[in-house]
Amino acid sequence: MDKMLYIAASGASQNMYALGVHANNLANARTDGFKADLHQARSMQAFGEGLPTRVFAMNERPASNFDAGSLKTTGRSLDVAIKGEGWFVVEDEQGNEALTRAGSLKIDEGGMLTNAQGRPIMGAAGPIFLPLPVEKVEIATNGIITVRPQGAPANAMEEVDQLQMVNPPINTLTKGEDGLFRAFGGEAYLPDAEVELVAGAVEGSNVSPVHELVGMIEMQRQFDMQLKMMKTAEENDRSAAKLLRV
Repeated sequence: MDKMLYIAASGASQNMYALGVHANNLANARTDGFKADLHQARSMQAFGEGLPTRVFAMNERPASNFDAGSLKTTGRSLDVAIKGEGWFVVEDEQGNEALTRAGSLKIDEGGMLTNAQGRPIMGAAGPIFLPLPVEKVEIATNGIITVRPQGAPANAMEEVDQLQMVNPPINTLTKGEDGLFRAFGGEAYLPDAEVELVAGAVEGSNVSPVHELVGMIEMQRQFDMQLKMMKTAEENDRSAAKLLRV
């Protein structure tokens, strides 16, 4: 009875965790550049006092789905998407470099180029600043940014910086709570000249809403099954107690 109850209780707890993973993916089905989280379940042996006779279920997030999302054409000059493999480099809240595929950019009041969440976009030598006021901005397929200051002639385009684009092996990356990716051990990111951009487009989320809904239903059914097992364990315990009183 005790083993049965232990497995069912731990399984129900981990089913709730997996349900949260699917729910978070589904909530980000329209978030540009979002990569869906994967999850897996496995049995773990519980160690403690006495013999290690207890096994519990554990769900974990081993990795993310790195498949590219669909490209959405916007025609906006500050929207860029990476063609194939590669990443943009941004500065996180702690001032460290992190990676993202979201390429909907904007210019803040100080002329700094940021992503939609307000995080600075990194260039060749740090955050990118554009001269204000600016009338036109163009971003080439190699990430070079050219601008035309307000009031300048139509052909007076000047180069200001280049987007830092990298392509580290995906098996070295891990996803943080802020949705950004980082290399294990805080390794530096080296620019990759082979990464290309698509101007006037953004990469959408790679989440499949149907897959996530099916996963949520499956996890809910497993949760209900674990509760039934806990109820059965309770009934068996009561029956055993009655036999002992006879």
